[in-house]
Amino acid sequence: MEFIFWFGVALVFYAYLGYGMLLYAMVRIKRLFVPKRLFPANELPEISFVVCAFNEADWIEEKIANSLSLDYPRDKILFWWVTDGSSDATPTLAEQYPYPEGTRWTLLHQPERRGKIAAFQRVMEHQTSPIVVSTDANTLVNTNALQNIVRHFNNPDVGAVAGEKRIAMPDAAAANSAGEGIYWKYESALKRWDYDLYSVVGAAGELFAFRTEAYEHVPTDTIIEDFYLTLRIAQKGWRVAYEPEAYAAESASASVPEELKRKVRIAAGGIQAIVRLAPLLNVFRYGVLSFQYISHRVLRWTLAPLFLPLIFVASLVLALQGKPFYTVALLAQILFYAAAYVGYTLAKREIKVKALFIPYYFCVMNYAVYAGFLRYVRGRQSVLWERAERAKTVAG
Repeated sequence: MEFIFWFGVALVFYAYLGYGMLLYAMVRIKRLFVPKRLFPANELPEISFVVCAFNEADWIEEKIANSLSLDYPRDKILFWWVTDGSSDATPTLAEQYPYPEGTRWTLLHQPERRGKIAAFQRVMEHQTSPIVVSTDANTLVNTNALQNIVRHFNNPDVGAVAGEKRIAMPDAAAANSAGEGIYWKYESALKRWDYDLYSVVGAAGELFAFRTEAYEHVPTDTIIEDFYLTLRIAQKGWRVAYEPEAYAAESASASVPEELKRKVRIAAGGIQAIVRLAPLLNVFRYGVLSFQYISHRVLRWTLAPLFLPLIFVASLVLALQGKPFYTVALLAQILFYAAAYVGYTLAKREIKVKALFIPYYFCVMNYAVYAGFLRYVRGRQSVLWERAERAKTVAG
């Protein structure tokens, strides 16, 4: 029981905080001995800008306007809107939008809905541009994003670039907004340090780019295609860069249950990716990339959630044996989970107590892993995205 307790505590701490601390220290040490390389600025390349939109009639016009406002030579950007399966006005709005003269754009639409990756791969069949940029339909991208992204491709070692995801929160943030926002700020810091050390381990679909030559066909039943695609690029020897000054902003989920939809799907996709990317677990073959992948991703989707109840049970058994330290540890866990439950109760009543956001969101994240695992092993997680309702706040 003592071994389970201490091993579990060490593993959970490492997965959520320890890796970040170690990573930061390693990056600081690396900077002392390996200065950053500067690559000459080349002429801006032609790029394809891809937006896959399913029933996004409420967002698509704002998304198109935002895309057309990006600071990039108009003659070097090709816009692709893919609206497969949309049953609302999304295709019509995209087709009838008043595009400025000289804009190069293409609308792809078919009635059948087969999932985002199938829609995305329809675009890839037509690609001649050396760089492809993908962004979600319900996000807004900053004006200088494209120039900030493409400069990384001056480094011949870089095969993909991950942009930053930002959560737009109202002043009186609800539990889901605050929890989601804090989580993504921490994730952004980890991605920045991951790239400083070697490579980002999986980009978020809100905004990422890749070399067309590095792209490969992704199985159409892939649940989180952006993560899988960029890790496959890294697995082939490319680095995945991180660019915090290229960001996509979106509103937080309308509620924690809505956010839970996303988390469960992502967890199911994470388990699927771990199975399909099993060779990446071999640290002797992939070195630093495997270390980063296991530390940043694999532990959070496997052992860390598994050990949370084991730590609690071990604490209970040891406390019942009359060991004072473990009694304190048990009480601390009870208080933490009680705070999460109170946060859940207050959130249902729309009462906002920010001190309870973190334990509540932490428990939601780990519950999502269990639910996602069950969906995956039962084969019940569809590749089709179940849209989570977003808060009314405009992302930006």
